[in-house]
Amino acid sequence: MTLRERIAAALKDAMKSREADRLSTLRLINAAIKDKDIAFRGEGGEGTVGDAEILAILGRMVKQRLESVRAYEEGGRLELAEKEQAEIKVIEGFLPRQLSAVEVEAALAKAIAEVGASSIRDMGKVMAALKAKYTGQMDFAAVGSKLKDKLA
Repeated sequence: MTLRERIAAALKDAMKSREADRLSTLRLINAAIKDKDIAFRGEGGEGTVGDAEILAILGRMVKQRLESVRAYEEGGRLELAEKEQAEIKVIEGFLPRQLSAVEVEAALAKAIAEVGASSIRDMGKVMAALKAKYTGQMDFAAVGSKLKDKLA
């Protein structure tokens, strides 16, 4: 079952069980995916985006909500922060398990060895290899700084 099919099934279940908050979040996910499909077709692509791109969309949605939670908590708007947290839980239900720090280090070492990276100039190749295998499972911004330290 593809990620798109899992989201559609969850949407139907939320409608049947009348879970308004969950339904709202699933509709937001669907809208973001459809927006990306339209942009993909506009760029000359055919069909729809794949699971890897959907995972990237979901990752961005979680990141946006985490920033909103922080802003709402700083502003004393705890009810809005709780709503954002609930949306994060729904979105994370479709993301693969995040790798631990130890697993990230192991993945970095393996990718560096596979690519044969020896200098900072090879960073792009290593990041491409990591993104091919671990999309949605690690924060690539944080991994980038670790990788830079290893290759420097």
